Amino acid sequence: MANPYGALFRAPGSVAFSLAGYIARLPMAMAGIGIITMLSEMRGEYGLAGAVAAAFTLSTALLGPQISRLVDRFGQGRILVPAMGVSVLSMGALLLSARYGAPAWALFACAVPAGALPNMAAMVRARWTHLYRDDPRLHSAFSFESVVDELTFVVGPAVAVTLCTALFPEAGPLAAAALLAVGVLLFVPQKRTEPPVLPRAGGSGGGGSAIRIGALRLLTLTLVAGGVIVGTVDVAGVAFAKEQNMAAGAGVVISAYAIGSAASGLVLGALELRTPLPRLLLLGAVGTALTTLPFLLADDVGSLAAAVFLAGLFFSPTMISIMGLVEKTVPAAKLTEGMTWVITGLSVGVALGAAVSGTMIDAYGPGGGFLVAVAAGFALVLLALVGHRPLLARTGGRTESPEAAEAESTGRTEAL
Repeated sequence: MANPYGALFRAPGSVAFSLAGYIARLPMAMAGIGIITMLSEMRGEYGLAGAVAAAFTLSTALLGPQISRLVDRFGQGRILVPAMGVSVLSMGALLLSARYGAPAWALFACAVPAGALPNMAAMVRARWTHLYRDDPRLHSAFSFESVVDELTFVVGPAVAVTLCTALFPEAGPLAAAALLAVGVLLFVPQKRTEPPVLPRAGGSGGGGSAIRIGALRLLTLTLVAGGVIVGTVDVAGVAFAKEQNMAAGAGVVISAYAIGSAASGLVLGALELRTPLPRLLLLGAVGTALTTLPFLLADDVGSLAAAVFLAGLFFSPTMISIMGLVEKTVPAAKLTEGMTWVITGLSVGVALGAAVSGTMIDAYGPGGGFLVAVAAGFALVLLALVGHRPLLARTGGRTESPEAAEAESTGRTEAL
C-alpha cells in the first residue's frame, strides 16, 4: 500500500509552506499560557494573569475570522504581514508594560490588539485545498493537519512555560512573537502555493461573512462542543491527578488525549474511505460521547489516562470530517474564513470547557468536572444528528459548486 503522506508532499512547495506554517502557528498555543505564566511570576496575581490572557484569547476569537475574511478578499500575501505586525508590536508593548509596572488597564489595552495574529492553521489548510481540491489527497492533508494541531498544542504550552520559568518571565510570550514573525515571513513569499483570490458571488461586497451560511454555523457549534471536552480534560485531569497525590501524572493524562487523537488522525488519513462525511461526523460524535462516560469510573491516574486515550481516538475523525464538510459547503472564495470560524469555535469551546469545569470542580470535585465533558459529548451528538440529513443532502453526490448552492445551503439550515 502506497504511503499517502509521501504522495501528499510530492507537490512542489508543500514541504516548505507546511514547515513555515507550523512555526507560525506555534504562537497560538504558546501566547495565552505564556501571558498567564509571565504575569503570575512578575506580579503574583493569578486573577489578573488569567483575565489578561482571557482578553487575548477572546480577541483572537473575534479578530481571527475577520483577518481570514480579508485574506479571502485580498490574498494571503497582502494581509498576513500587516496582521502579524500588529500582533507582534502589541505583544511587545504588553511585555514592556508588564516589565515596567504599568497599570492593569494598560495590560488589557495591549492584549486585545495582540490577538490580531492570523490563524495559520486555516492558512495552511487553504493551501492544501488549493493544491488538492477534488483530489483524494485532500483527505490525507486534513488528517495530517489534525495531527499537526495536536503536536502544536502539546509542544507550544510546554515550551512557553519552560521558557518563562527557566529564563525570565517574558521569555515565553517573547518567543511566541518571534516565532510568529519568522513563520509568517517564511510563509508569505511562497507564492506558487498561495491560493488565488477568487471572485465572490454578489459583487465586490462578497455577499457578507461566511458565518451567514447555516451549515458553517452548525459545524462551528459542533466544534465548540468538541472543544468543551478538550478544555475539560485539561482542567479536570490536573485536578484528578492532584486529588490522587500524583500531580505529575496530569501531564500523562493530557498527553494521552493528544496521542490518541494524533494516532487516529494518521490512520484515518491513510484510508480510502467511502463513508459520506456527514455520516462519519455522526459516528465520530457518538463515539466521542460514549467515551466520555468512562471518565466517571476512573479510580487512578492510569485508568483515567486509558479512558482519555480512548476518547482521543474519536477527536481527529470528528475534526477531519468537519474540515472536509467546510470545504464542501463553503464557497471557495470564503474558504479561509470558513475554516477559521470552525477553528475559532474549537478554541472558544476549550476556553468555555476550562471555565465551566473549573467551577464544577470547585463545587463537586474532579467528578463534577468530568460531568461537563459528558454533557458536551451528548450536545455534540445532538448537533451532529440535527445536521446529518441537511449535510448529507448538501454533499451526497451533488455536482453543483458551493457557490451555486450557497443560498440553498443557507436557507436549508437556517432553522438549525
